[in-house]
Amino acid sequence: MSRRFSKRQRRILALLASGRCSECSEPLGPGFHADHRHPYSHGGPTILRNGQALCAPCNLKKANKVNTTRNTNGLRDWQMQCLHKALAWFETSGDRHFVINAAPGAGKTRAAIVIAAELLNRGLIERVVVIAPRGGVVDQWSSAFKQIIGRPMARLTGQDDSMAAVSEHVCATWSAVAGLADAFQAICRARSTMVICDEQHHAAITAAWGRAADSAFADASYVLVLTGTPVRSDGAQSLWLPHNEAGIATHPVAGTYTLTYGEAVDLGYCRPATFHRHWGRFSVVEGDHSFEVSSDDKVPVPHDHPAIAAIQKTLDFYKLAMRLEYEPDGTTPLRSGYQAAMIDEASLKLDDLRMQMPGAGGLVIAPSIDAAGYFAKLIKLVENEEAIVVHSNTPNPDAKISRFRNDGDIRWLVSVGMVSEGIDIPRLRVLVFLPKGQTELVFRQALGRVVRSNGPDDRTRAYVVMPAWKVFEDYARRIEDDMPAGGFSQEERSATRLCPSCKESNPRDAKECCGCGLVFPAPEPPTLRVCSSCHALTPARASRCQACGALEHATHSITLAQAARAGVIARGVSINEADVVLAEASAAQYVSGIDASADLRVTSILSRIPVELMPILARFFAGIPSQSDVTSNTPGDPSA
Repeated sequence: MSRRFSKRQRRILALLASGRCSECSEPLGPGFHADHRHPYSHGGPTILRNGQALCAPCNLKKANKVNTTRNTNGLRDWQMQCLHKALAWFETSGDRHFVINAAPGAGKTRAAIVIAAELLNRGLIERVVVIAPRGGVVDQWSSAFKQIIGRPMARLTGQDDSMAAVSEHVCATWSAVAGLADAFQAICRARSTMVICDEQHHAAITAAWGRAADSAFADASYVLVLTGTPVRSDGAQSLWLPHNEAGIATHPVAGTYTLTYGEAVDLGYCRPATFHRHWGRFSVVEGDHSFEVSSDDKVPVPHDHPAIAAIQKTLDFYKLAMRLEYEPDGTTPLRSGYQAAMIDEASLKLDDLRMQMPGAGGLVIAPSIDAAGYFAKLIKLVENEEAIVVHSNTPNPDAKISRFRNDGDIRWLVSVGMVSEGIDIPRLRVLVFLPKGQTELVFRQALGRVVRSNGPDDRTRAYVVMPAWKVFEDYARRIEDDMPAGGFSQEERSATRLCPSCKESNPRDAKECCGCGLVFPAPEPPTLRVCSSCHALTPARASRCQACGALEHATHSITLAQAARAGVIARGVSINEADVVLAEASAAQYVSGIDASADLRVTSILSRIPVELMPILARFFAGIPSQSDVTSNTPGDPSA
């Protein structure tokens, strides 16, 4: 397509402008400039919809820059690219919908607000309406809108009974839209409005929220769809976003900006994750029969068993993994049960991460309200720490989530369906994942809570403790397959600890900060247990005996028979438990070696490799012949 507008196009542009400059309204002279609204150099096409008539001074002043506002200062590169692409799409395509499909934590909110600010600045819209999934997310939008644009945004949730307090710009929950569809319809018909749909998959076309939003915003001037998980778990069509036969949301590439999780990690916007596969075996006793159930074995049930259908339904590994086990008193969580082993593993990992990131926190996704209380009790048993619990019956859950977000001394947040999409808690780093739903949507949204970067110096890795269940492992591998080669980041057991007061780096075993003198709390002496194999004393929270290395076995009727770690998935590679244990034992030495390297390029390369891969790499390099071996095997050498 030519860069220059044709003579006929110039004439039409002058007529459309009524003979006056579209910028300053001064009369156009014969030498007026036919200008691209969205610069040709940024992909703007030479068509009438993207053209305007300007006088020479205004066009020269504009040059090839988009007329962005002060709100573009500090934008990430991808956010600026997204802004340009969205403006070009709205100006030239005739389609009012634009999709931002970006990884959780990458900065979709800021990108969307800046696009809205530019449309307001150009006079193309007068109002902005944001639809968000929860009240807490509504608060985040309102705060961000005021901070970036400087204009207030009223909040409206399903609990509000009127719109009397609503100002020019509004952020509402999907449930509020369903209850006030006629009011929002009147807004869109009265004034040019942009609708921003946060986590748009909530609005299935056939669902109540989807039908309400479709009618309420049918007359909106522009619709900006935000998602990090553009697939509904039930396969239903989402509002404003078509799907293909595989159930994947589709939209023209020119009208979509995509930033994958792997790309966000590579660019430093998100942290990489290690997926810890927590293996278990349960012994289920029924009459004279005993069945061993694990995540990777099919359970043989005799064909002549009178209750074969009921037994097969019961012998489901994931159902058993969610089963709450108690001590003989009937109220205290079983300290040797499967969930306790998950908390033990996650607690140790959080201890380690808080050496590098003192305020790091952990999140437990529980399958039920009863299970949430159970996990809170387990955390109290394991750490002697109180966890914050939020679920549908919790009074003022948003306030409790906010308290956890802002208090780095609180280690754990336990949630049932309250901490998912849109909830921004950058200090979360450890996830214990045992939800009721097993969909990929739930999995990706939960992961999104623990991968948000905590700043440019954040070198931590998110850590997910999940049942060794094929469904979850497939999800994890798909996420890891998305990771580009540059997305490696080390899984560190750091040789140092960061002072929470002055941020000075100290030796890991330092008793006080070398910078400000802060006395570090002494570690609690470990609770010991007796190894069932060698009878030696070993830390109760360790999955292996420190003396003989044996896995701990516990036998229970219709309960856990064995719970142990079964390796991890890091960078898409399944690493067995023996290599993980070996890697963790030498992690501090490995990290110290990286930090001591004099070559910055070597340091950069090594710091991108997860520590769990080091034993595998060591075996690989051990098989490479040395230079002396190579030179000795020359042609003619008898030993060649």
